[in-house]
Amino acid sequence: MANYNYRAKKELGGIVSGSIEAASEKEAIEKISALGYLPMHLEEDKGVVARAPVAAVVNKASGRIKGGQITIFSRQLSSLLKSGVPILTAINIISEQSENAHLKVVLRDIYNMIKNGGTFSAALETYPKYFSVLYIAMVRTGENSGALAGSLLRIADYRAKQEELLSRFRMAMAYPILMALVGVATVVFMLTFVLPRLMGIFSNMGQNLPLPTRILLAVSQGLRQWWPWIILIIVAAVFLIKQQLKTKVGKLTWSALKLHIPIFGKFALKADLACFSRTLELLIKSGLPILRALQISVQVLSNEVIKEKLIKSYRDLEQGGSFGRSLKDSKLLPLFMVNLISVGEESGNLASALGEVADSYERDTDEMIRIMSSLLEPLMILVMGLIVGFIVIAMLLPVFEINMMAK
Repeated sequence: MANYNYRAKKELGGIVSGSIEAASEKEAIEKISALGYLPMHLEEDKGVVARAPVAAVVNKASGRIKGGQITIFSRQLSSLLKSGVPILTAINIISEQSENAHLKVVLRDIYNMIKNGGTFSAALETYPKYFSVLYIAMVRTGENSGALAGSLLRIADYRAKQEELLSRFRMAMAYPILMALVGVATVVFMLTFVLPRLMGIFSNMGQNLPLPTRILLAVSQGLRQWWPWIILIIVAAVFLIKQQLKTKVGKLTWSALKLHIPIFGKFALKADLACFSRTLELLIKSGLPILRALQISVQVLSNEVIKEKLIKSYRDLEQGGSFGRSLKDSKLLPLFMVNLISVGEESGNLASALGEVADSYERDTDEMIRIMSSLLEPLMILVMGLIVGFIVIAMLLPVFEINMMAK
């Protein structure tokens, strides 16, 4: 990797200069163009050592950077910039205060890149693992408009909302998942250790065992005899499913399946659309052109089916069509969202319309999380109760028959 010094023209006019790391001159030009600049002059800086050693230090740093730490960094940097602190000083202050060694190294590297003439957004772009396309686009817009502090604050608020929603979902699912794991472990223990000892007594008596008891014995014997193969099949199935989900067909199939799961399908759709609407609103309010904002917003979607529909809408809009009409033609998105966006587009208040969509779907997803958590707990208790009840009845039936025969 080499370091290239460049001078380029901004989209809104003016000249910007900096440095960028790339494997070749062609790659350097592509990276500069991706930043939204028009390259005018490019030359390799022979005196600058490539950043590979720094990356190596980052990889070796203990721990990892959590999403919440990036949110805190954004909010702290916004506060310092609003107070009039220069960006280099602000990054240096945050770096020194950080308790995360990994984040400290990343911030020191960003500090050095800015000090060497690079832009803040270009420096962030070298760490796509921690700073998303949305994050970098917002920062770049803030740099161009001179309102970086405001952009960082909006990013921090946006990330905080997304993290809060994800945290509530995880908390809602934690108890049912724990119950499921404990229940499965209990059933396996009963079938492999407890049941064989009790059933040995009945088998020695030579009586014909009831059907539920024979089924239970067969399952127990199968688990004890074939458990290595069962584990191997499960591991192989998980591996094959993961590999399939990496393919386009696999992603589309799984995405379509998720949308048709009762209750969860509506939750997945509304959660994705809420995230998309909030992202697009944020980018439009920050001053990004609608096409670029839509291009970035589509990337936050996790469902491939919805993503394909919105990519088609992007292409229609690119060719001069209507965004709202294109969404209506997709037949997948709810009419509530389509109608609001159509009205907002016609009235010139698209950002406000997207904000209303996001607010509505965020409320809906919050409500659905509460409903799912309240339903899953009794459902798990009922399922585990039925399984354990069947095992207990199957174990007790021979005892009842022995008593009947004794009488």
